[in-house]
Amino acid sequence: MIDPVTTEIIRCALVQAAEDMNTTLIRSAYTSVIYEAKDCAVALLDHEHNVLGQSSGLPIFLGNLEECTRATERIHGRDVWQPGDIWVLNDSYIGGTHLNDVTVYAPIFVGGALAGFAASRAHWLDVGGKDPGGSMDSTTIYQEGLRLGPVKVYEGGKPCLPMHEVIARNVRFPDLTLGDLRAQVACARTGQRRLAEIIERWGIGAVLAARDEIFDQTERLERAQIAAIPDGTYEAAGMLDNDGIDLERALPIIVRIEVRGEEMTIDLTDCADQATGPVNCGAAQAIAACRVGYKLLLSGSVPLNGGSFRPLSVLVREGSMLGAVEPAACQYYYSQLGLVIDLVVKALAEAMPDRVAAASYGDSMIVQITGEDPRSGKLFVSQEATVGGWGAWLGGDGESCLINSVNGALRDMPIEVLETLFPLQVNEYAVRPDSGGAGRWRGGNGVIREYRILADSFLSLWFERSVTPAWGLFGGTAGAGPKVVLNPGRPGECELLKVNALPVTRGDVLRCESGGGGGFGDPAERDGEATRDDLREGMITGSRV
Repeated sequence: MIDPVTTEIIRCALVQAAEDMNTTLIRSAYTSVIYEAKDCAVALLDHEHNVLGQSSGLPIFLGNLEECTRATERIHGRDVWQPGDIWVLNDSYIGGTHLNDVTVYAPIFVGGALAGFAASRAHWLDVGGKDPGGSMDSTTIYQEGLRLGPVKVYEGGKPCLPMHEVIARNVRFPDLTLGDLRAQVACARTGQRRLAEIIERWGIGAVLAARDEIFDQTERLERAQIAAIPDGTYEAAGMLDNDGIDLERALPIIVRIEVRGEEMTIDLTDCADQATGPVNCGAAQAIAACRVGYKLLLSGSVPLNGGSFRPLSVLVREGSMLGAVEPAACQYYYSQLGLVIDLVVKALAEAMPDRVAAASYGDSMIVQITGEDPRSGKLFVSQEATVGGWGAWLGGDGESCLINSVNGALRDMPIEVLETLFPLQVNEYAVRPDSGGAGRWRGGNGVIREYRILADSFLSLWFERSVTPAWGLFGGTAGAGPKVVLNPGRPGECELLKVNALPVTRGDVLRCESGGGGGFGDPAERDGEATRDDLREGMITGSRV
């Protein structure tokens, strides 16, 4: 037995160790997608691959970093772990995400015994592939870049230089890429030190006893939340706009949830087969998306650990869009996952009306511009996620101008950073009025972000959720879908949502409008003063009154 005070101290120490790892990564990174946008997450694991502590970061990596260490052990055996070794993996069918999301992980030895693992996942700006940064029209994994792992990048504390050479020769920014790799290595070493310090302070027996108690406490809390939901089968469905190749064909996603006592099963087996375009993902990511939706509703205030998902099962069909197999393209794996998260909430809306929110704008809404920077004569890749509106809920309006649920702690790129690093100018960055759905509580608004392109370059876009925009709940209306216009009001004006490597010229203007969130409740019941506040603040215009 271990006393509650010591258990709580160790719990906080483990979570803080993960936060220290994340800080090390962000402060050491070479590319703005990590140090500015914070497209990364880290976890500290025990020797059985269970999460001891996970930092703030991208929720879509929730509880699946450990799949990389588990897969390595399945492939190479338990004896593969050696002091000083550091591994890398980005295989989409193991980690679940696209090849740009690279997981770096290391075993942690204390007193000669394997005590755990330190792992981080971060977005590398470029991993080769047919287009700089990533392709919106890939049809196989082989077009998307260098596929690694599990493979060592350090052995016995020393870099495996041939492996570093392989990476450097297959990416467009070798110095930056190897710099980000070293930042993840530094992150792993921080995790090694922190876990060793915790064990040396309290002893391995106390740490394991605290771990077991923490996991059991968490499981009890999770089971109590599920038990409060009436037993039954709940369902919701939506459509992904398209796969980026066949732009006329929407792809169905059906989420079926079964609640029995203290256990929940989320069934994704009825979603579309894996697609030609890059909207597929490995099963590990589909499971992670269900875990995000589950945590949003049931236990968002309970820190993630190895006890969090014991009562939850997720069913994924191999060969489906959410359980892709080789050679499926996986570059834009998160569009369908954002929809899955919202559908989990929608399915349980009638059973949990006081806990649910209407749908959010739901997607990362990527703007990517690449080309030669005339200031340096070098290749540049500007890649941004766009914020948007979240859904309203019982008692409150949806948040405006917030990153989507897939990305969590990721940040939009500050204008000053964008204009300093790339040949781009931001003409306007503003709230998109009237884009949130109407309701007793209004959906959050999206944003308007308008760019002037200052060098001949190539434009790629991935804007999603026009076929199934952010729905309202209990009488609330849907939010507006996304809208993107190249050269608005000028010769050559055209509307786009998805495009790959479209040539654009110096002086072209790109106007992007992200979607809004759904409303909640009957719009006729909205408080008059709240409407007047919306008008004063520019959240709505006179046409909505």
